[in-house]
Amino acid sequence: MEGDSSLAVERGPLKRCLISRGGGREQRGVAAGSLQELRSKGCVLLALDGTQEPITIVLAEDGTILEDEEYFLCLPQNTKFVFLCKRETWASSTTDRDTAWLSRDSEAEDEMDSGVSPKWKRLARQLRQDLSSIILMSEEELQNLIDVPFHELAQELAENHLMVQSLQGSLQRVLDRREEERQSKQLLQLYLEALKTESKKLSEAAESISASASTTDEVDMSASCSKPALGVQLSNKILHTIKEKEYPDLSLSSQELEAVSTEATEALALAVGWEKQKVQALQQACQQQLSQRLQQVQSLRSLRSISQRKGKQPLTQQLRAKRKK
Repeated sequence: MEGDSSLAVERGPLKRCLISRGGGREQRGVAAGSLQELRSKGCVLLALDGTQEPITIVLAEDGTILEDEEYFLCLPQNTKFVFLCKRETWASSTTDRDTAWLSRDSEAEDEMDSGVSPKWKRLARQLRQDLSSIILMSEEELQNLIDVPFHELAQELAENHLMVQSLQGSLQRVLDRREEERQSKQLLQLYLEALKTESKKLSEAAESISASASTTDEVDMSASCSKPALGVQLSNKILHTIKEKEYPDLSLSSQELEAVSTEATEALALAVGWEKQKVQALQQACQQQLSQRLQQVQSLRSLRSISQRKGKQPLTQQLRAKRKK
């Protein structure tokens, strides 16, 4: 007992675990601070002789072999483990399957009661079908997937925790790249404004602003008298993003970018209260951003089709290969 206690102190705080033998339904609870301590305590509780035959520890949910101390420390409390002897193999237990079905039925009932499933779950299913859809997601959608606890996202994607943590890191890098692009545009805008200020005298700038304001008022009055008010098909969320974000083309999803770029310019100008030229510049930026994202998706799909010729790789291997790079 003293040896186990000292081992737990060396490895850090104890972690609650549930263990069972291969093929058995009975589960035992044990607290361990390291993989070595889990192995030694588990052999005692399950009456296994680790000195006479090799013992393999796997995750009960998917059969992942547990060999790394760091991986063990990343697992959450109350993780289920199965101890396998030399000739035993992992198989999903009936109890776990029944529990999983009950859990899914409960979640389905909750979704029916609320009328809609959580947004991150719909995004996770989309990501599971096509990994390249990351590029087409808006900043808000990316942040939703990043904020989800990794063990819940791992369950939805049917992947292990380390792979999902790597995936969330990739999502964060995509979000960071968009922020860097926004900052670069801001610096360029400040530079252009400084050049414009230095090239004109204060008096000429004042006269130009006054003349421009007068012309704009006349055009607005003429337009209001000659044309009826136009309505836009964009949602309030998109209009709010256009008004509040300095570079809205970086914050919108691909579907939203397409909606803005195809909207009538005059109707959009009236909806957001901008001049027609400014709205045209926004639509051009949205079209360019959409084209850039689609090109990136095509590139990723081309690379994936080339790799599939040599053999189809599951999502786990794709993420593992990307992590090694």
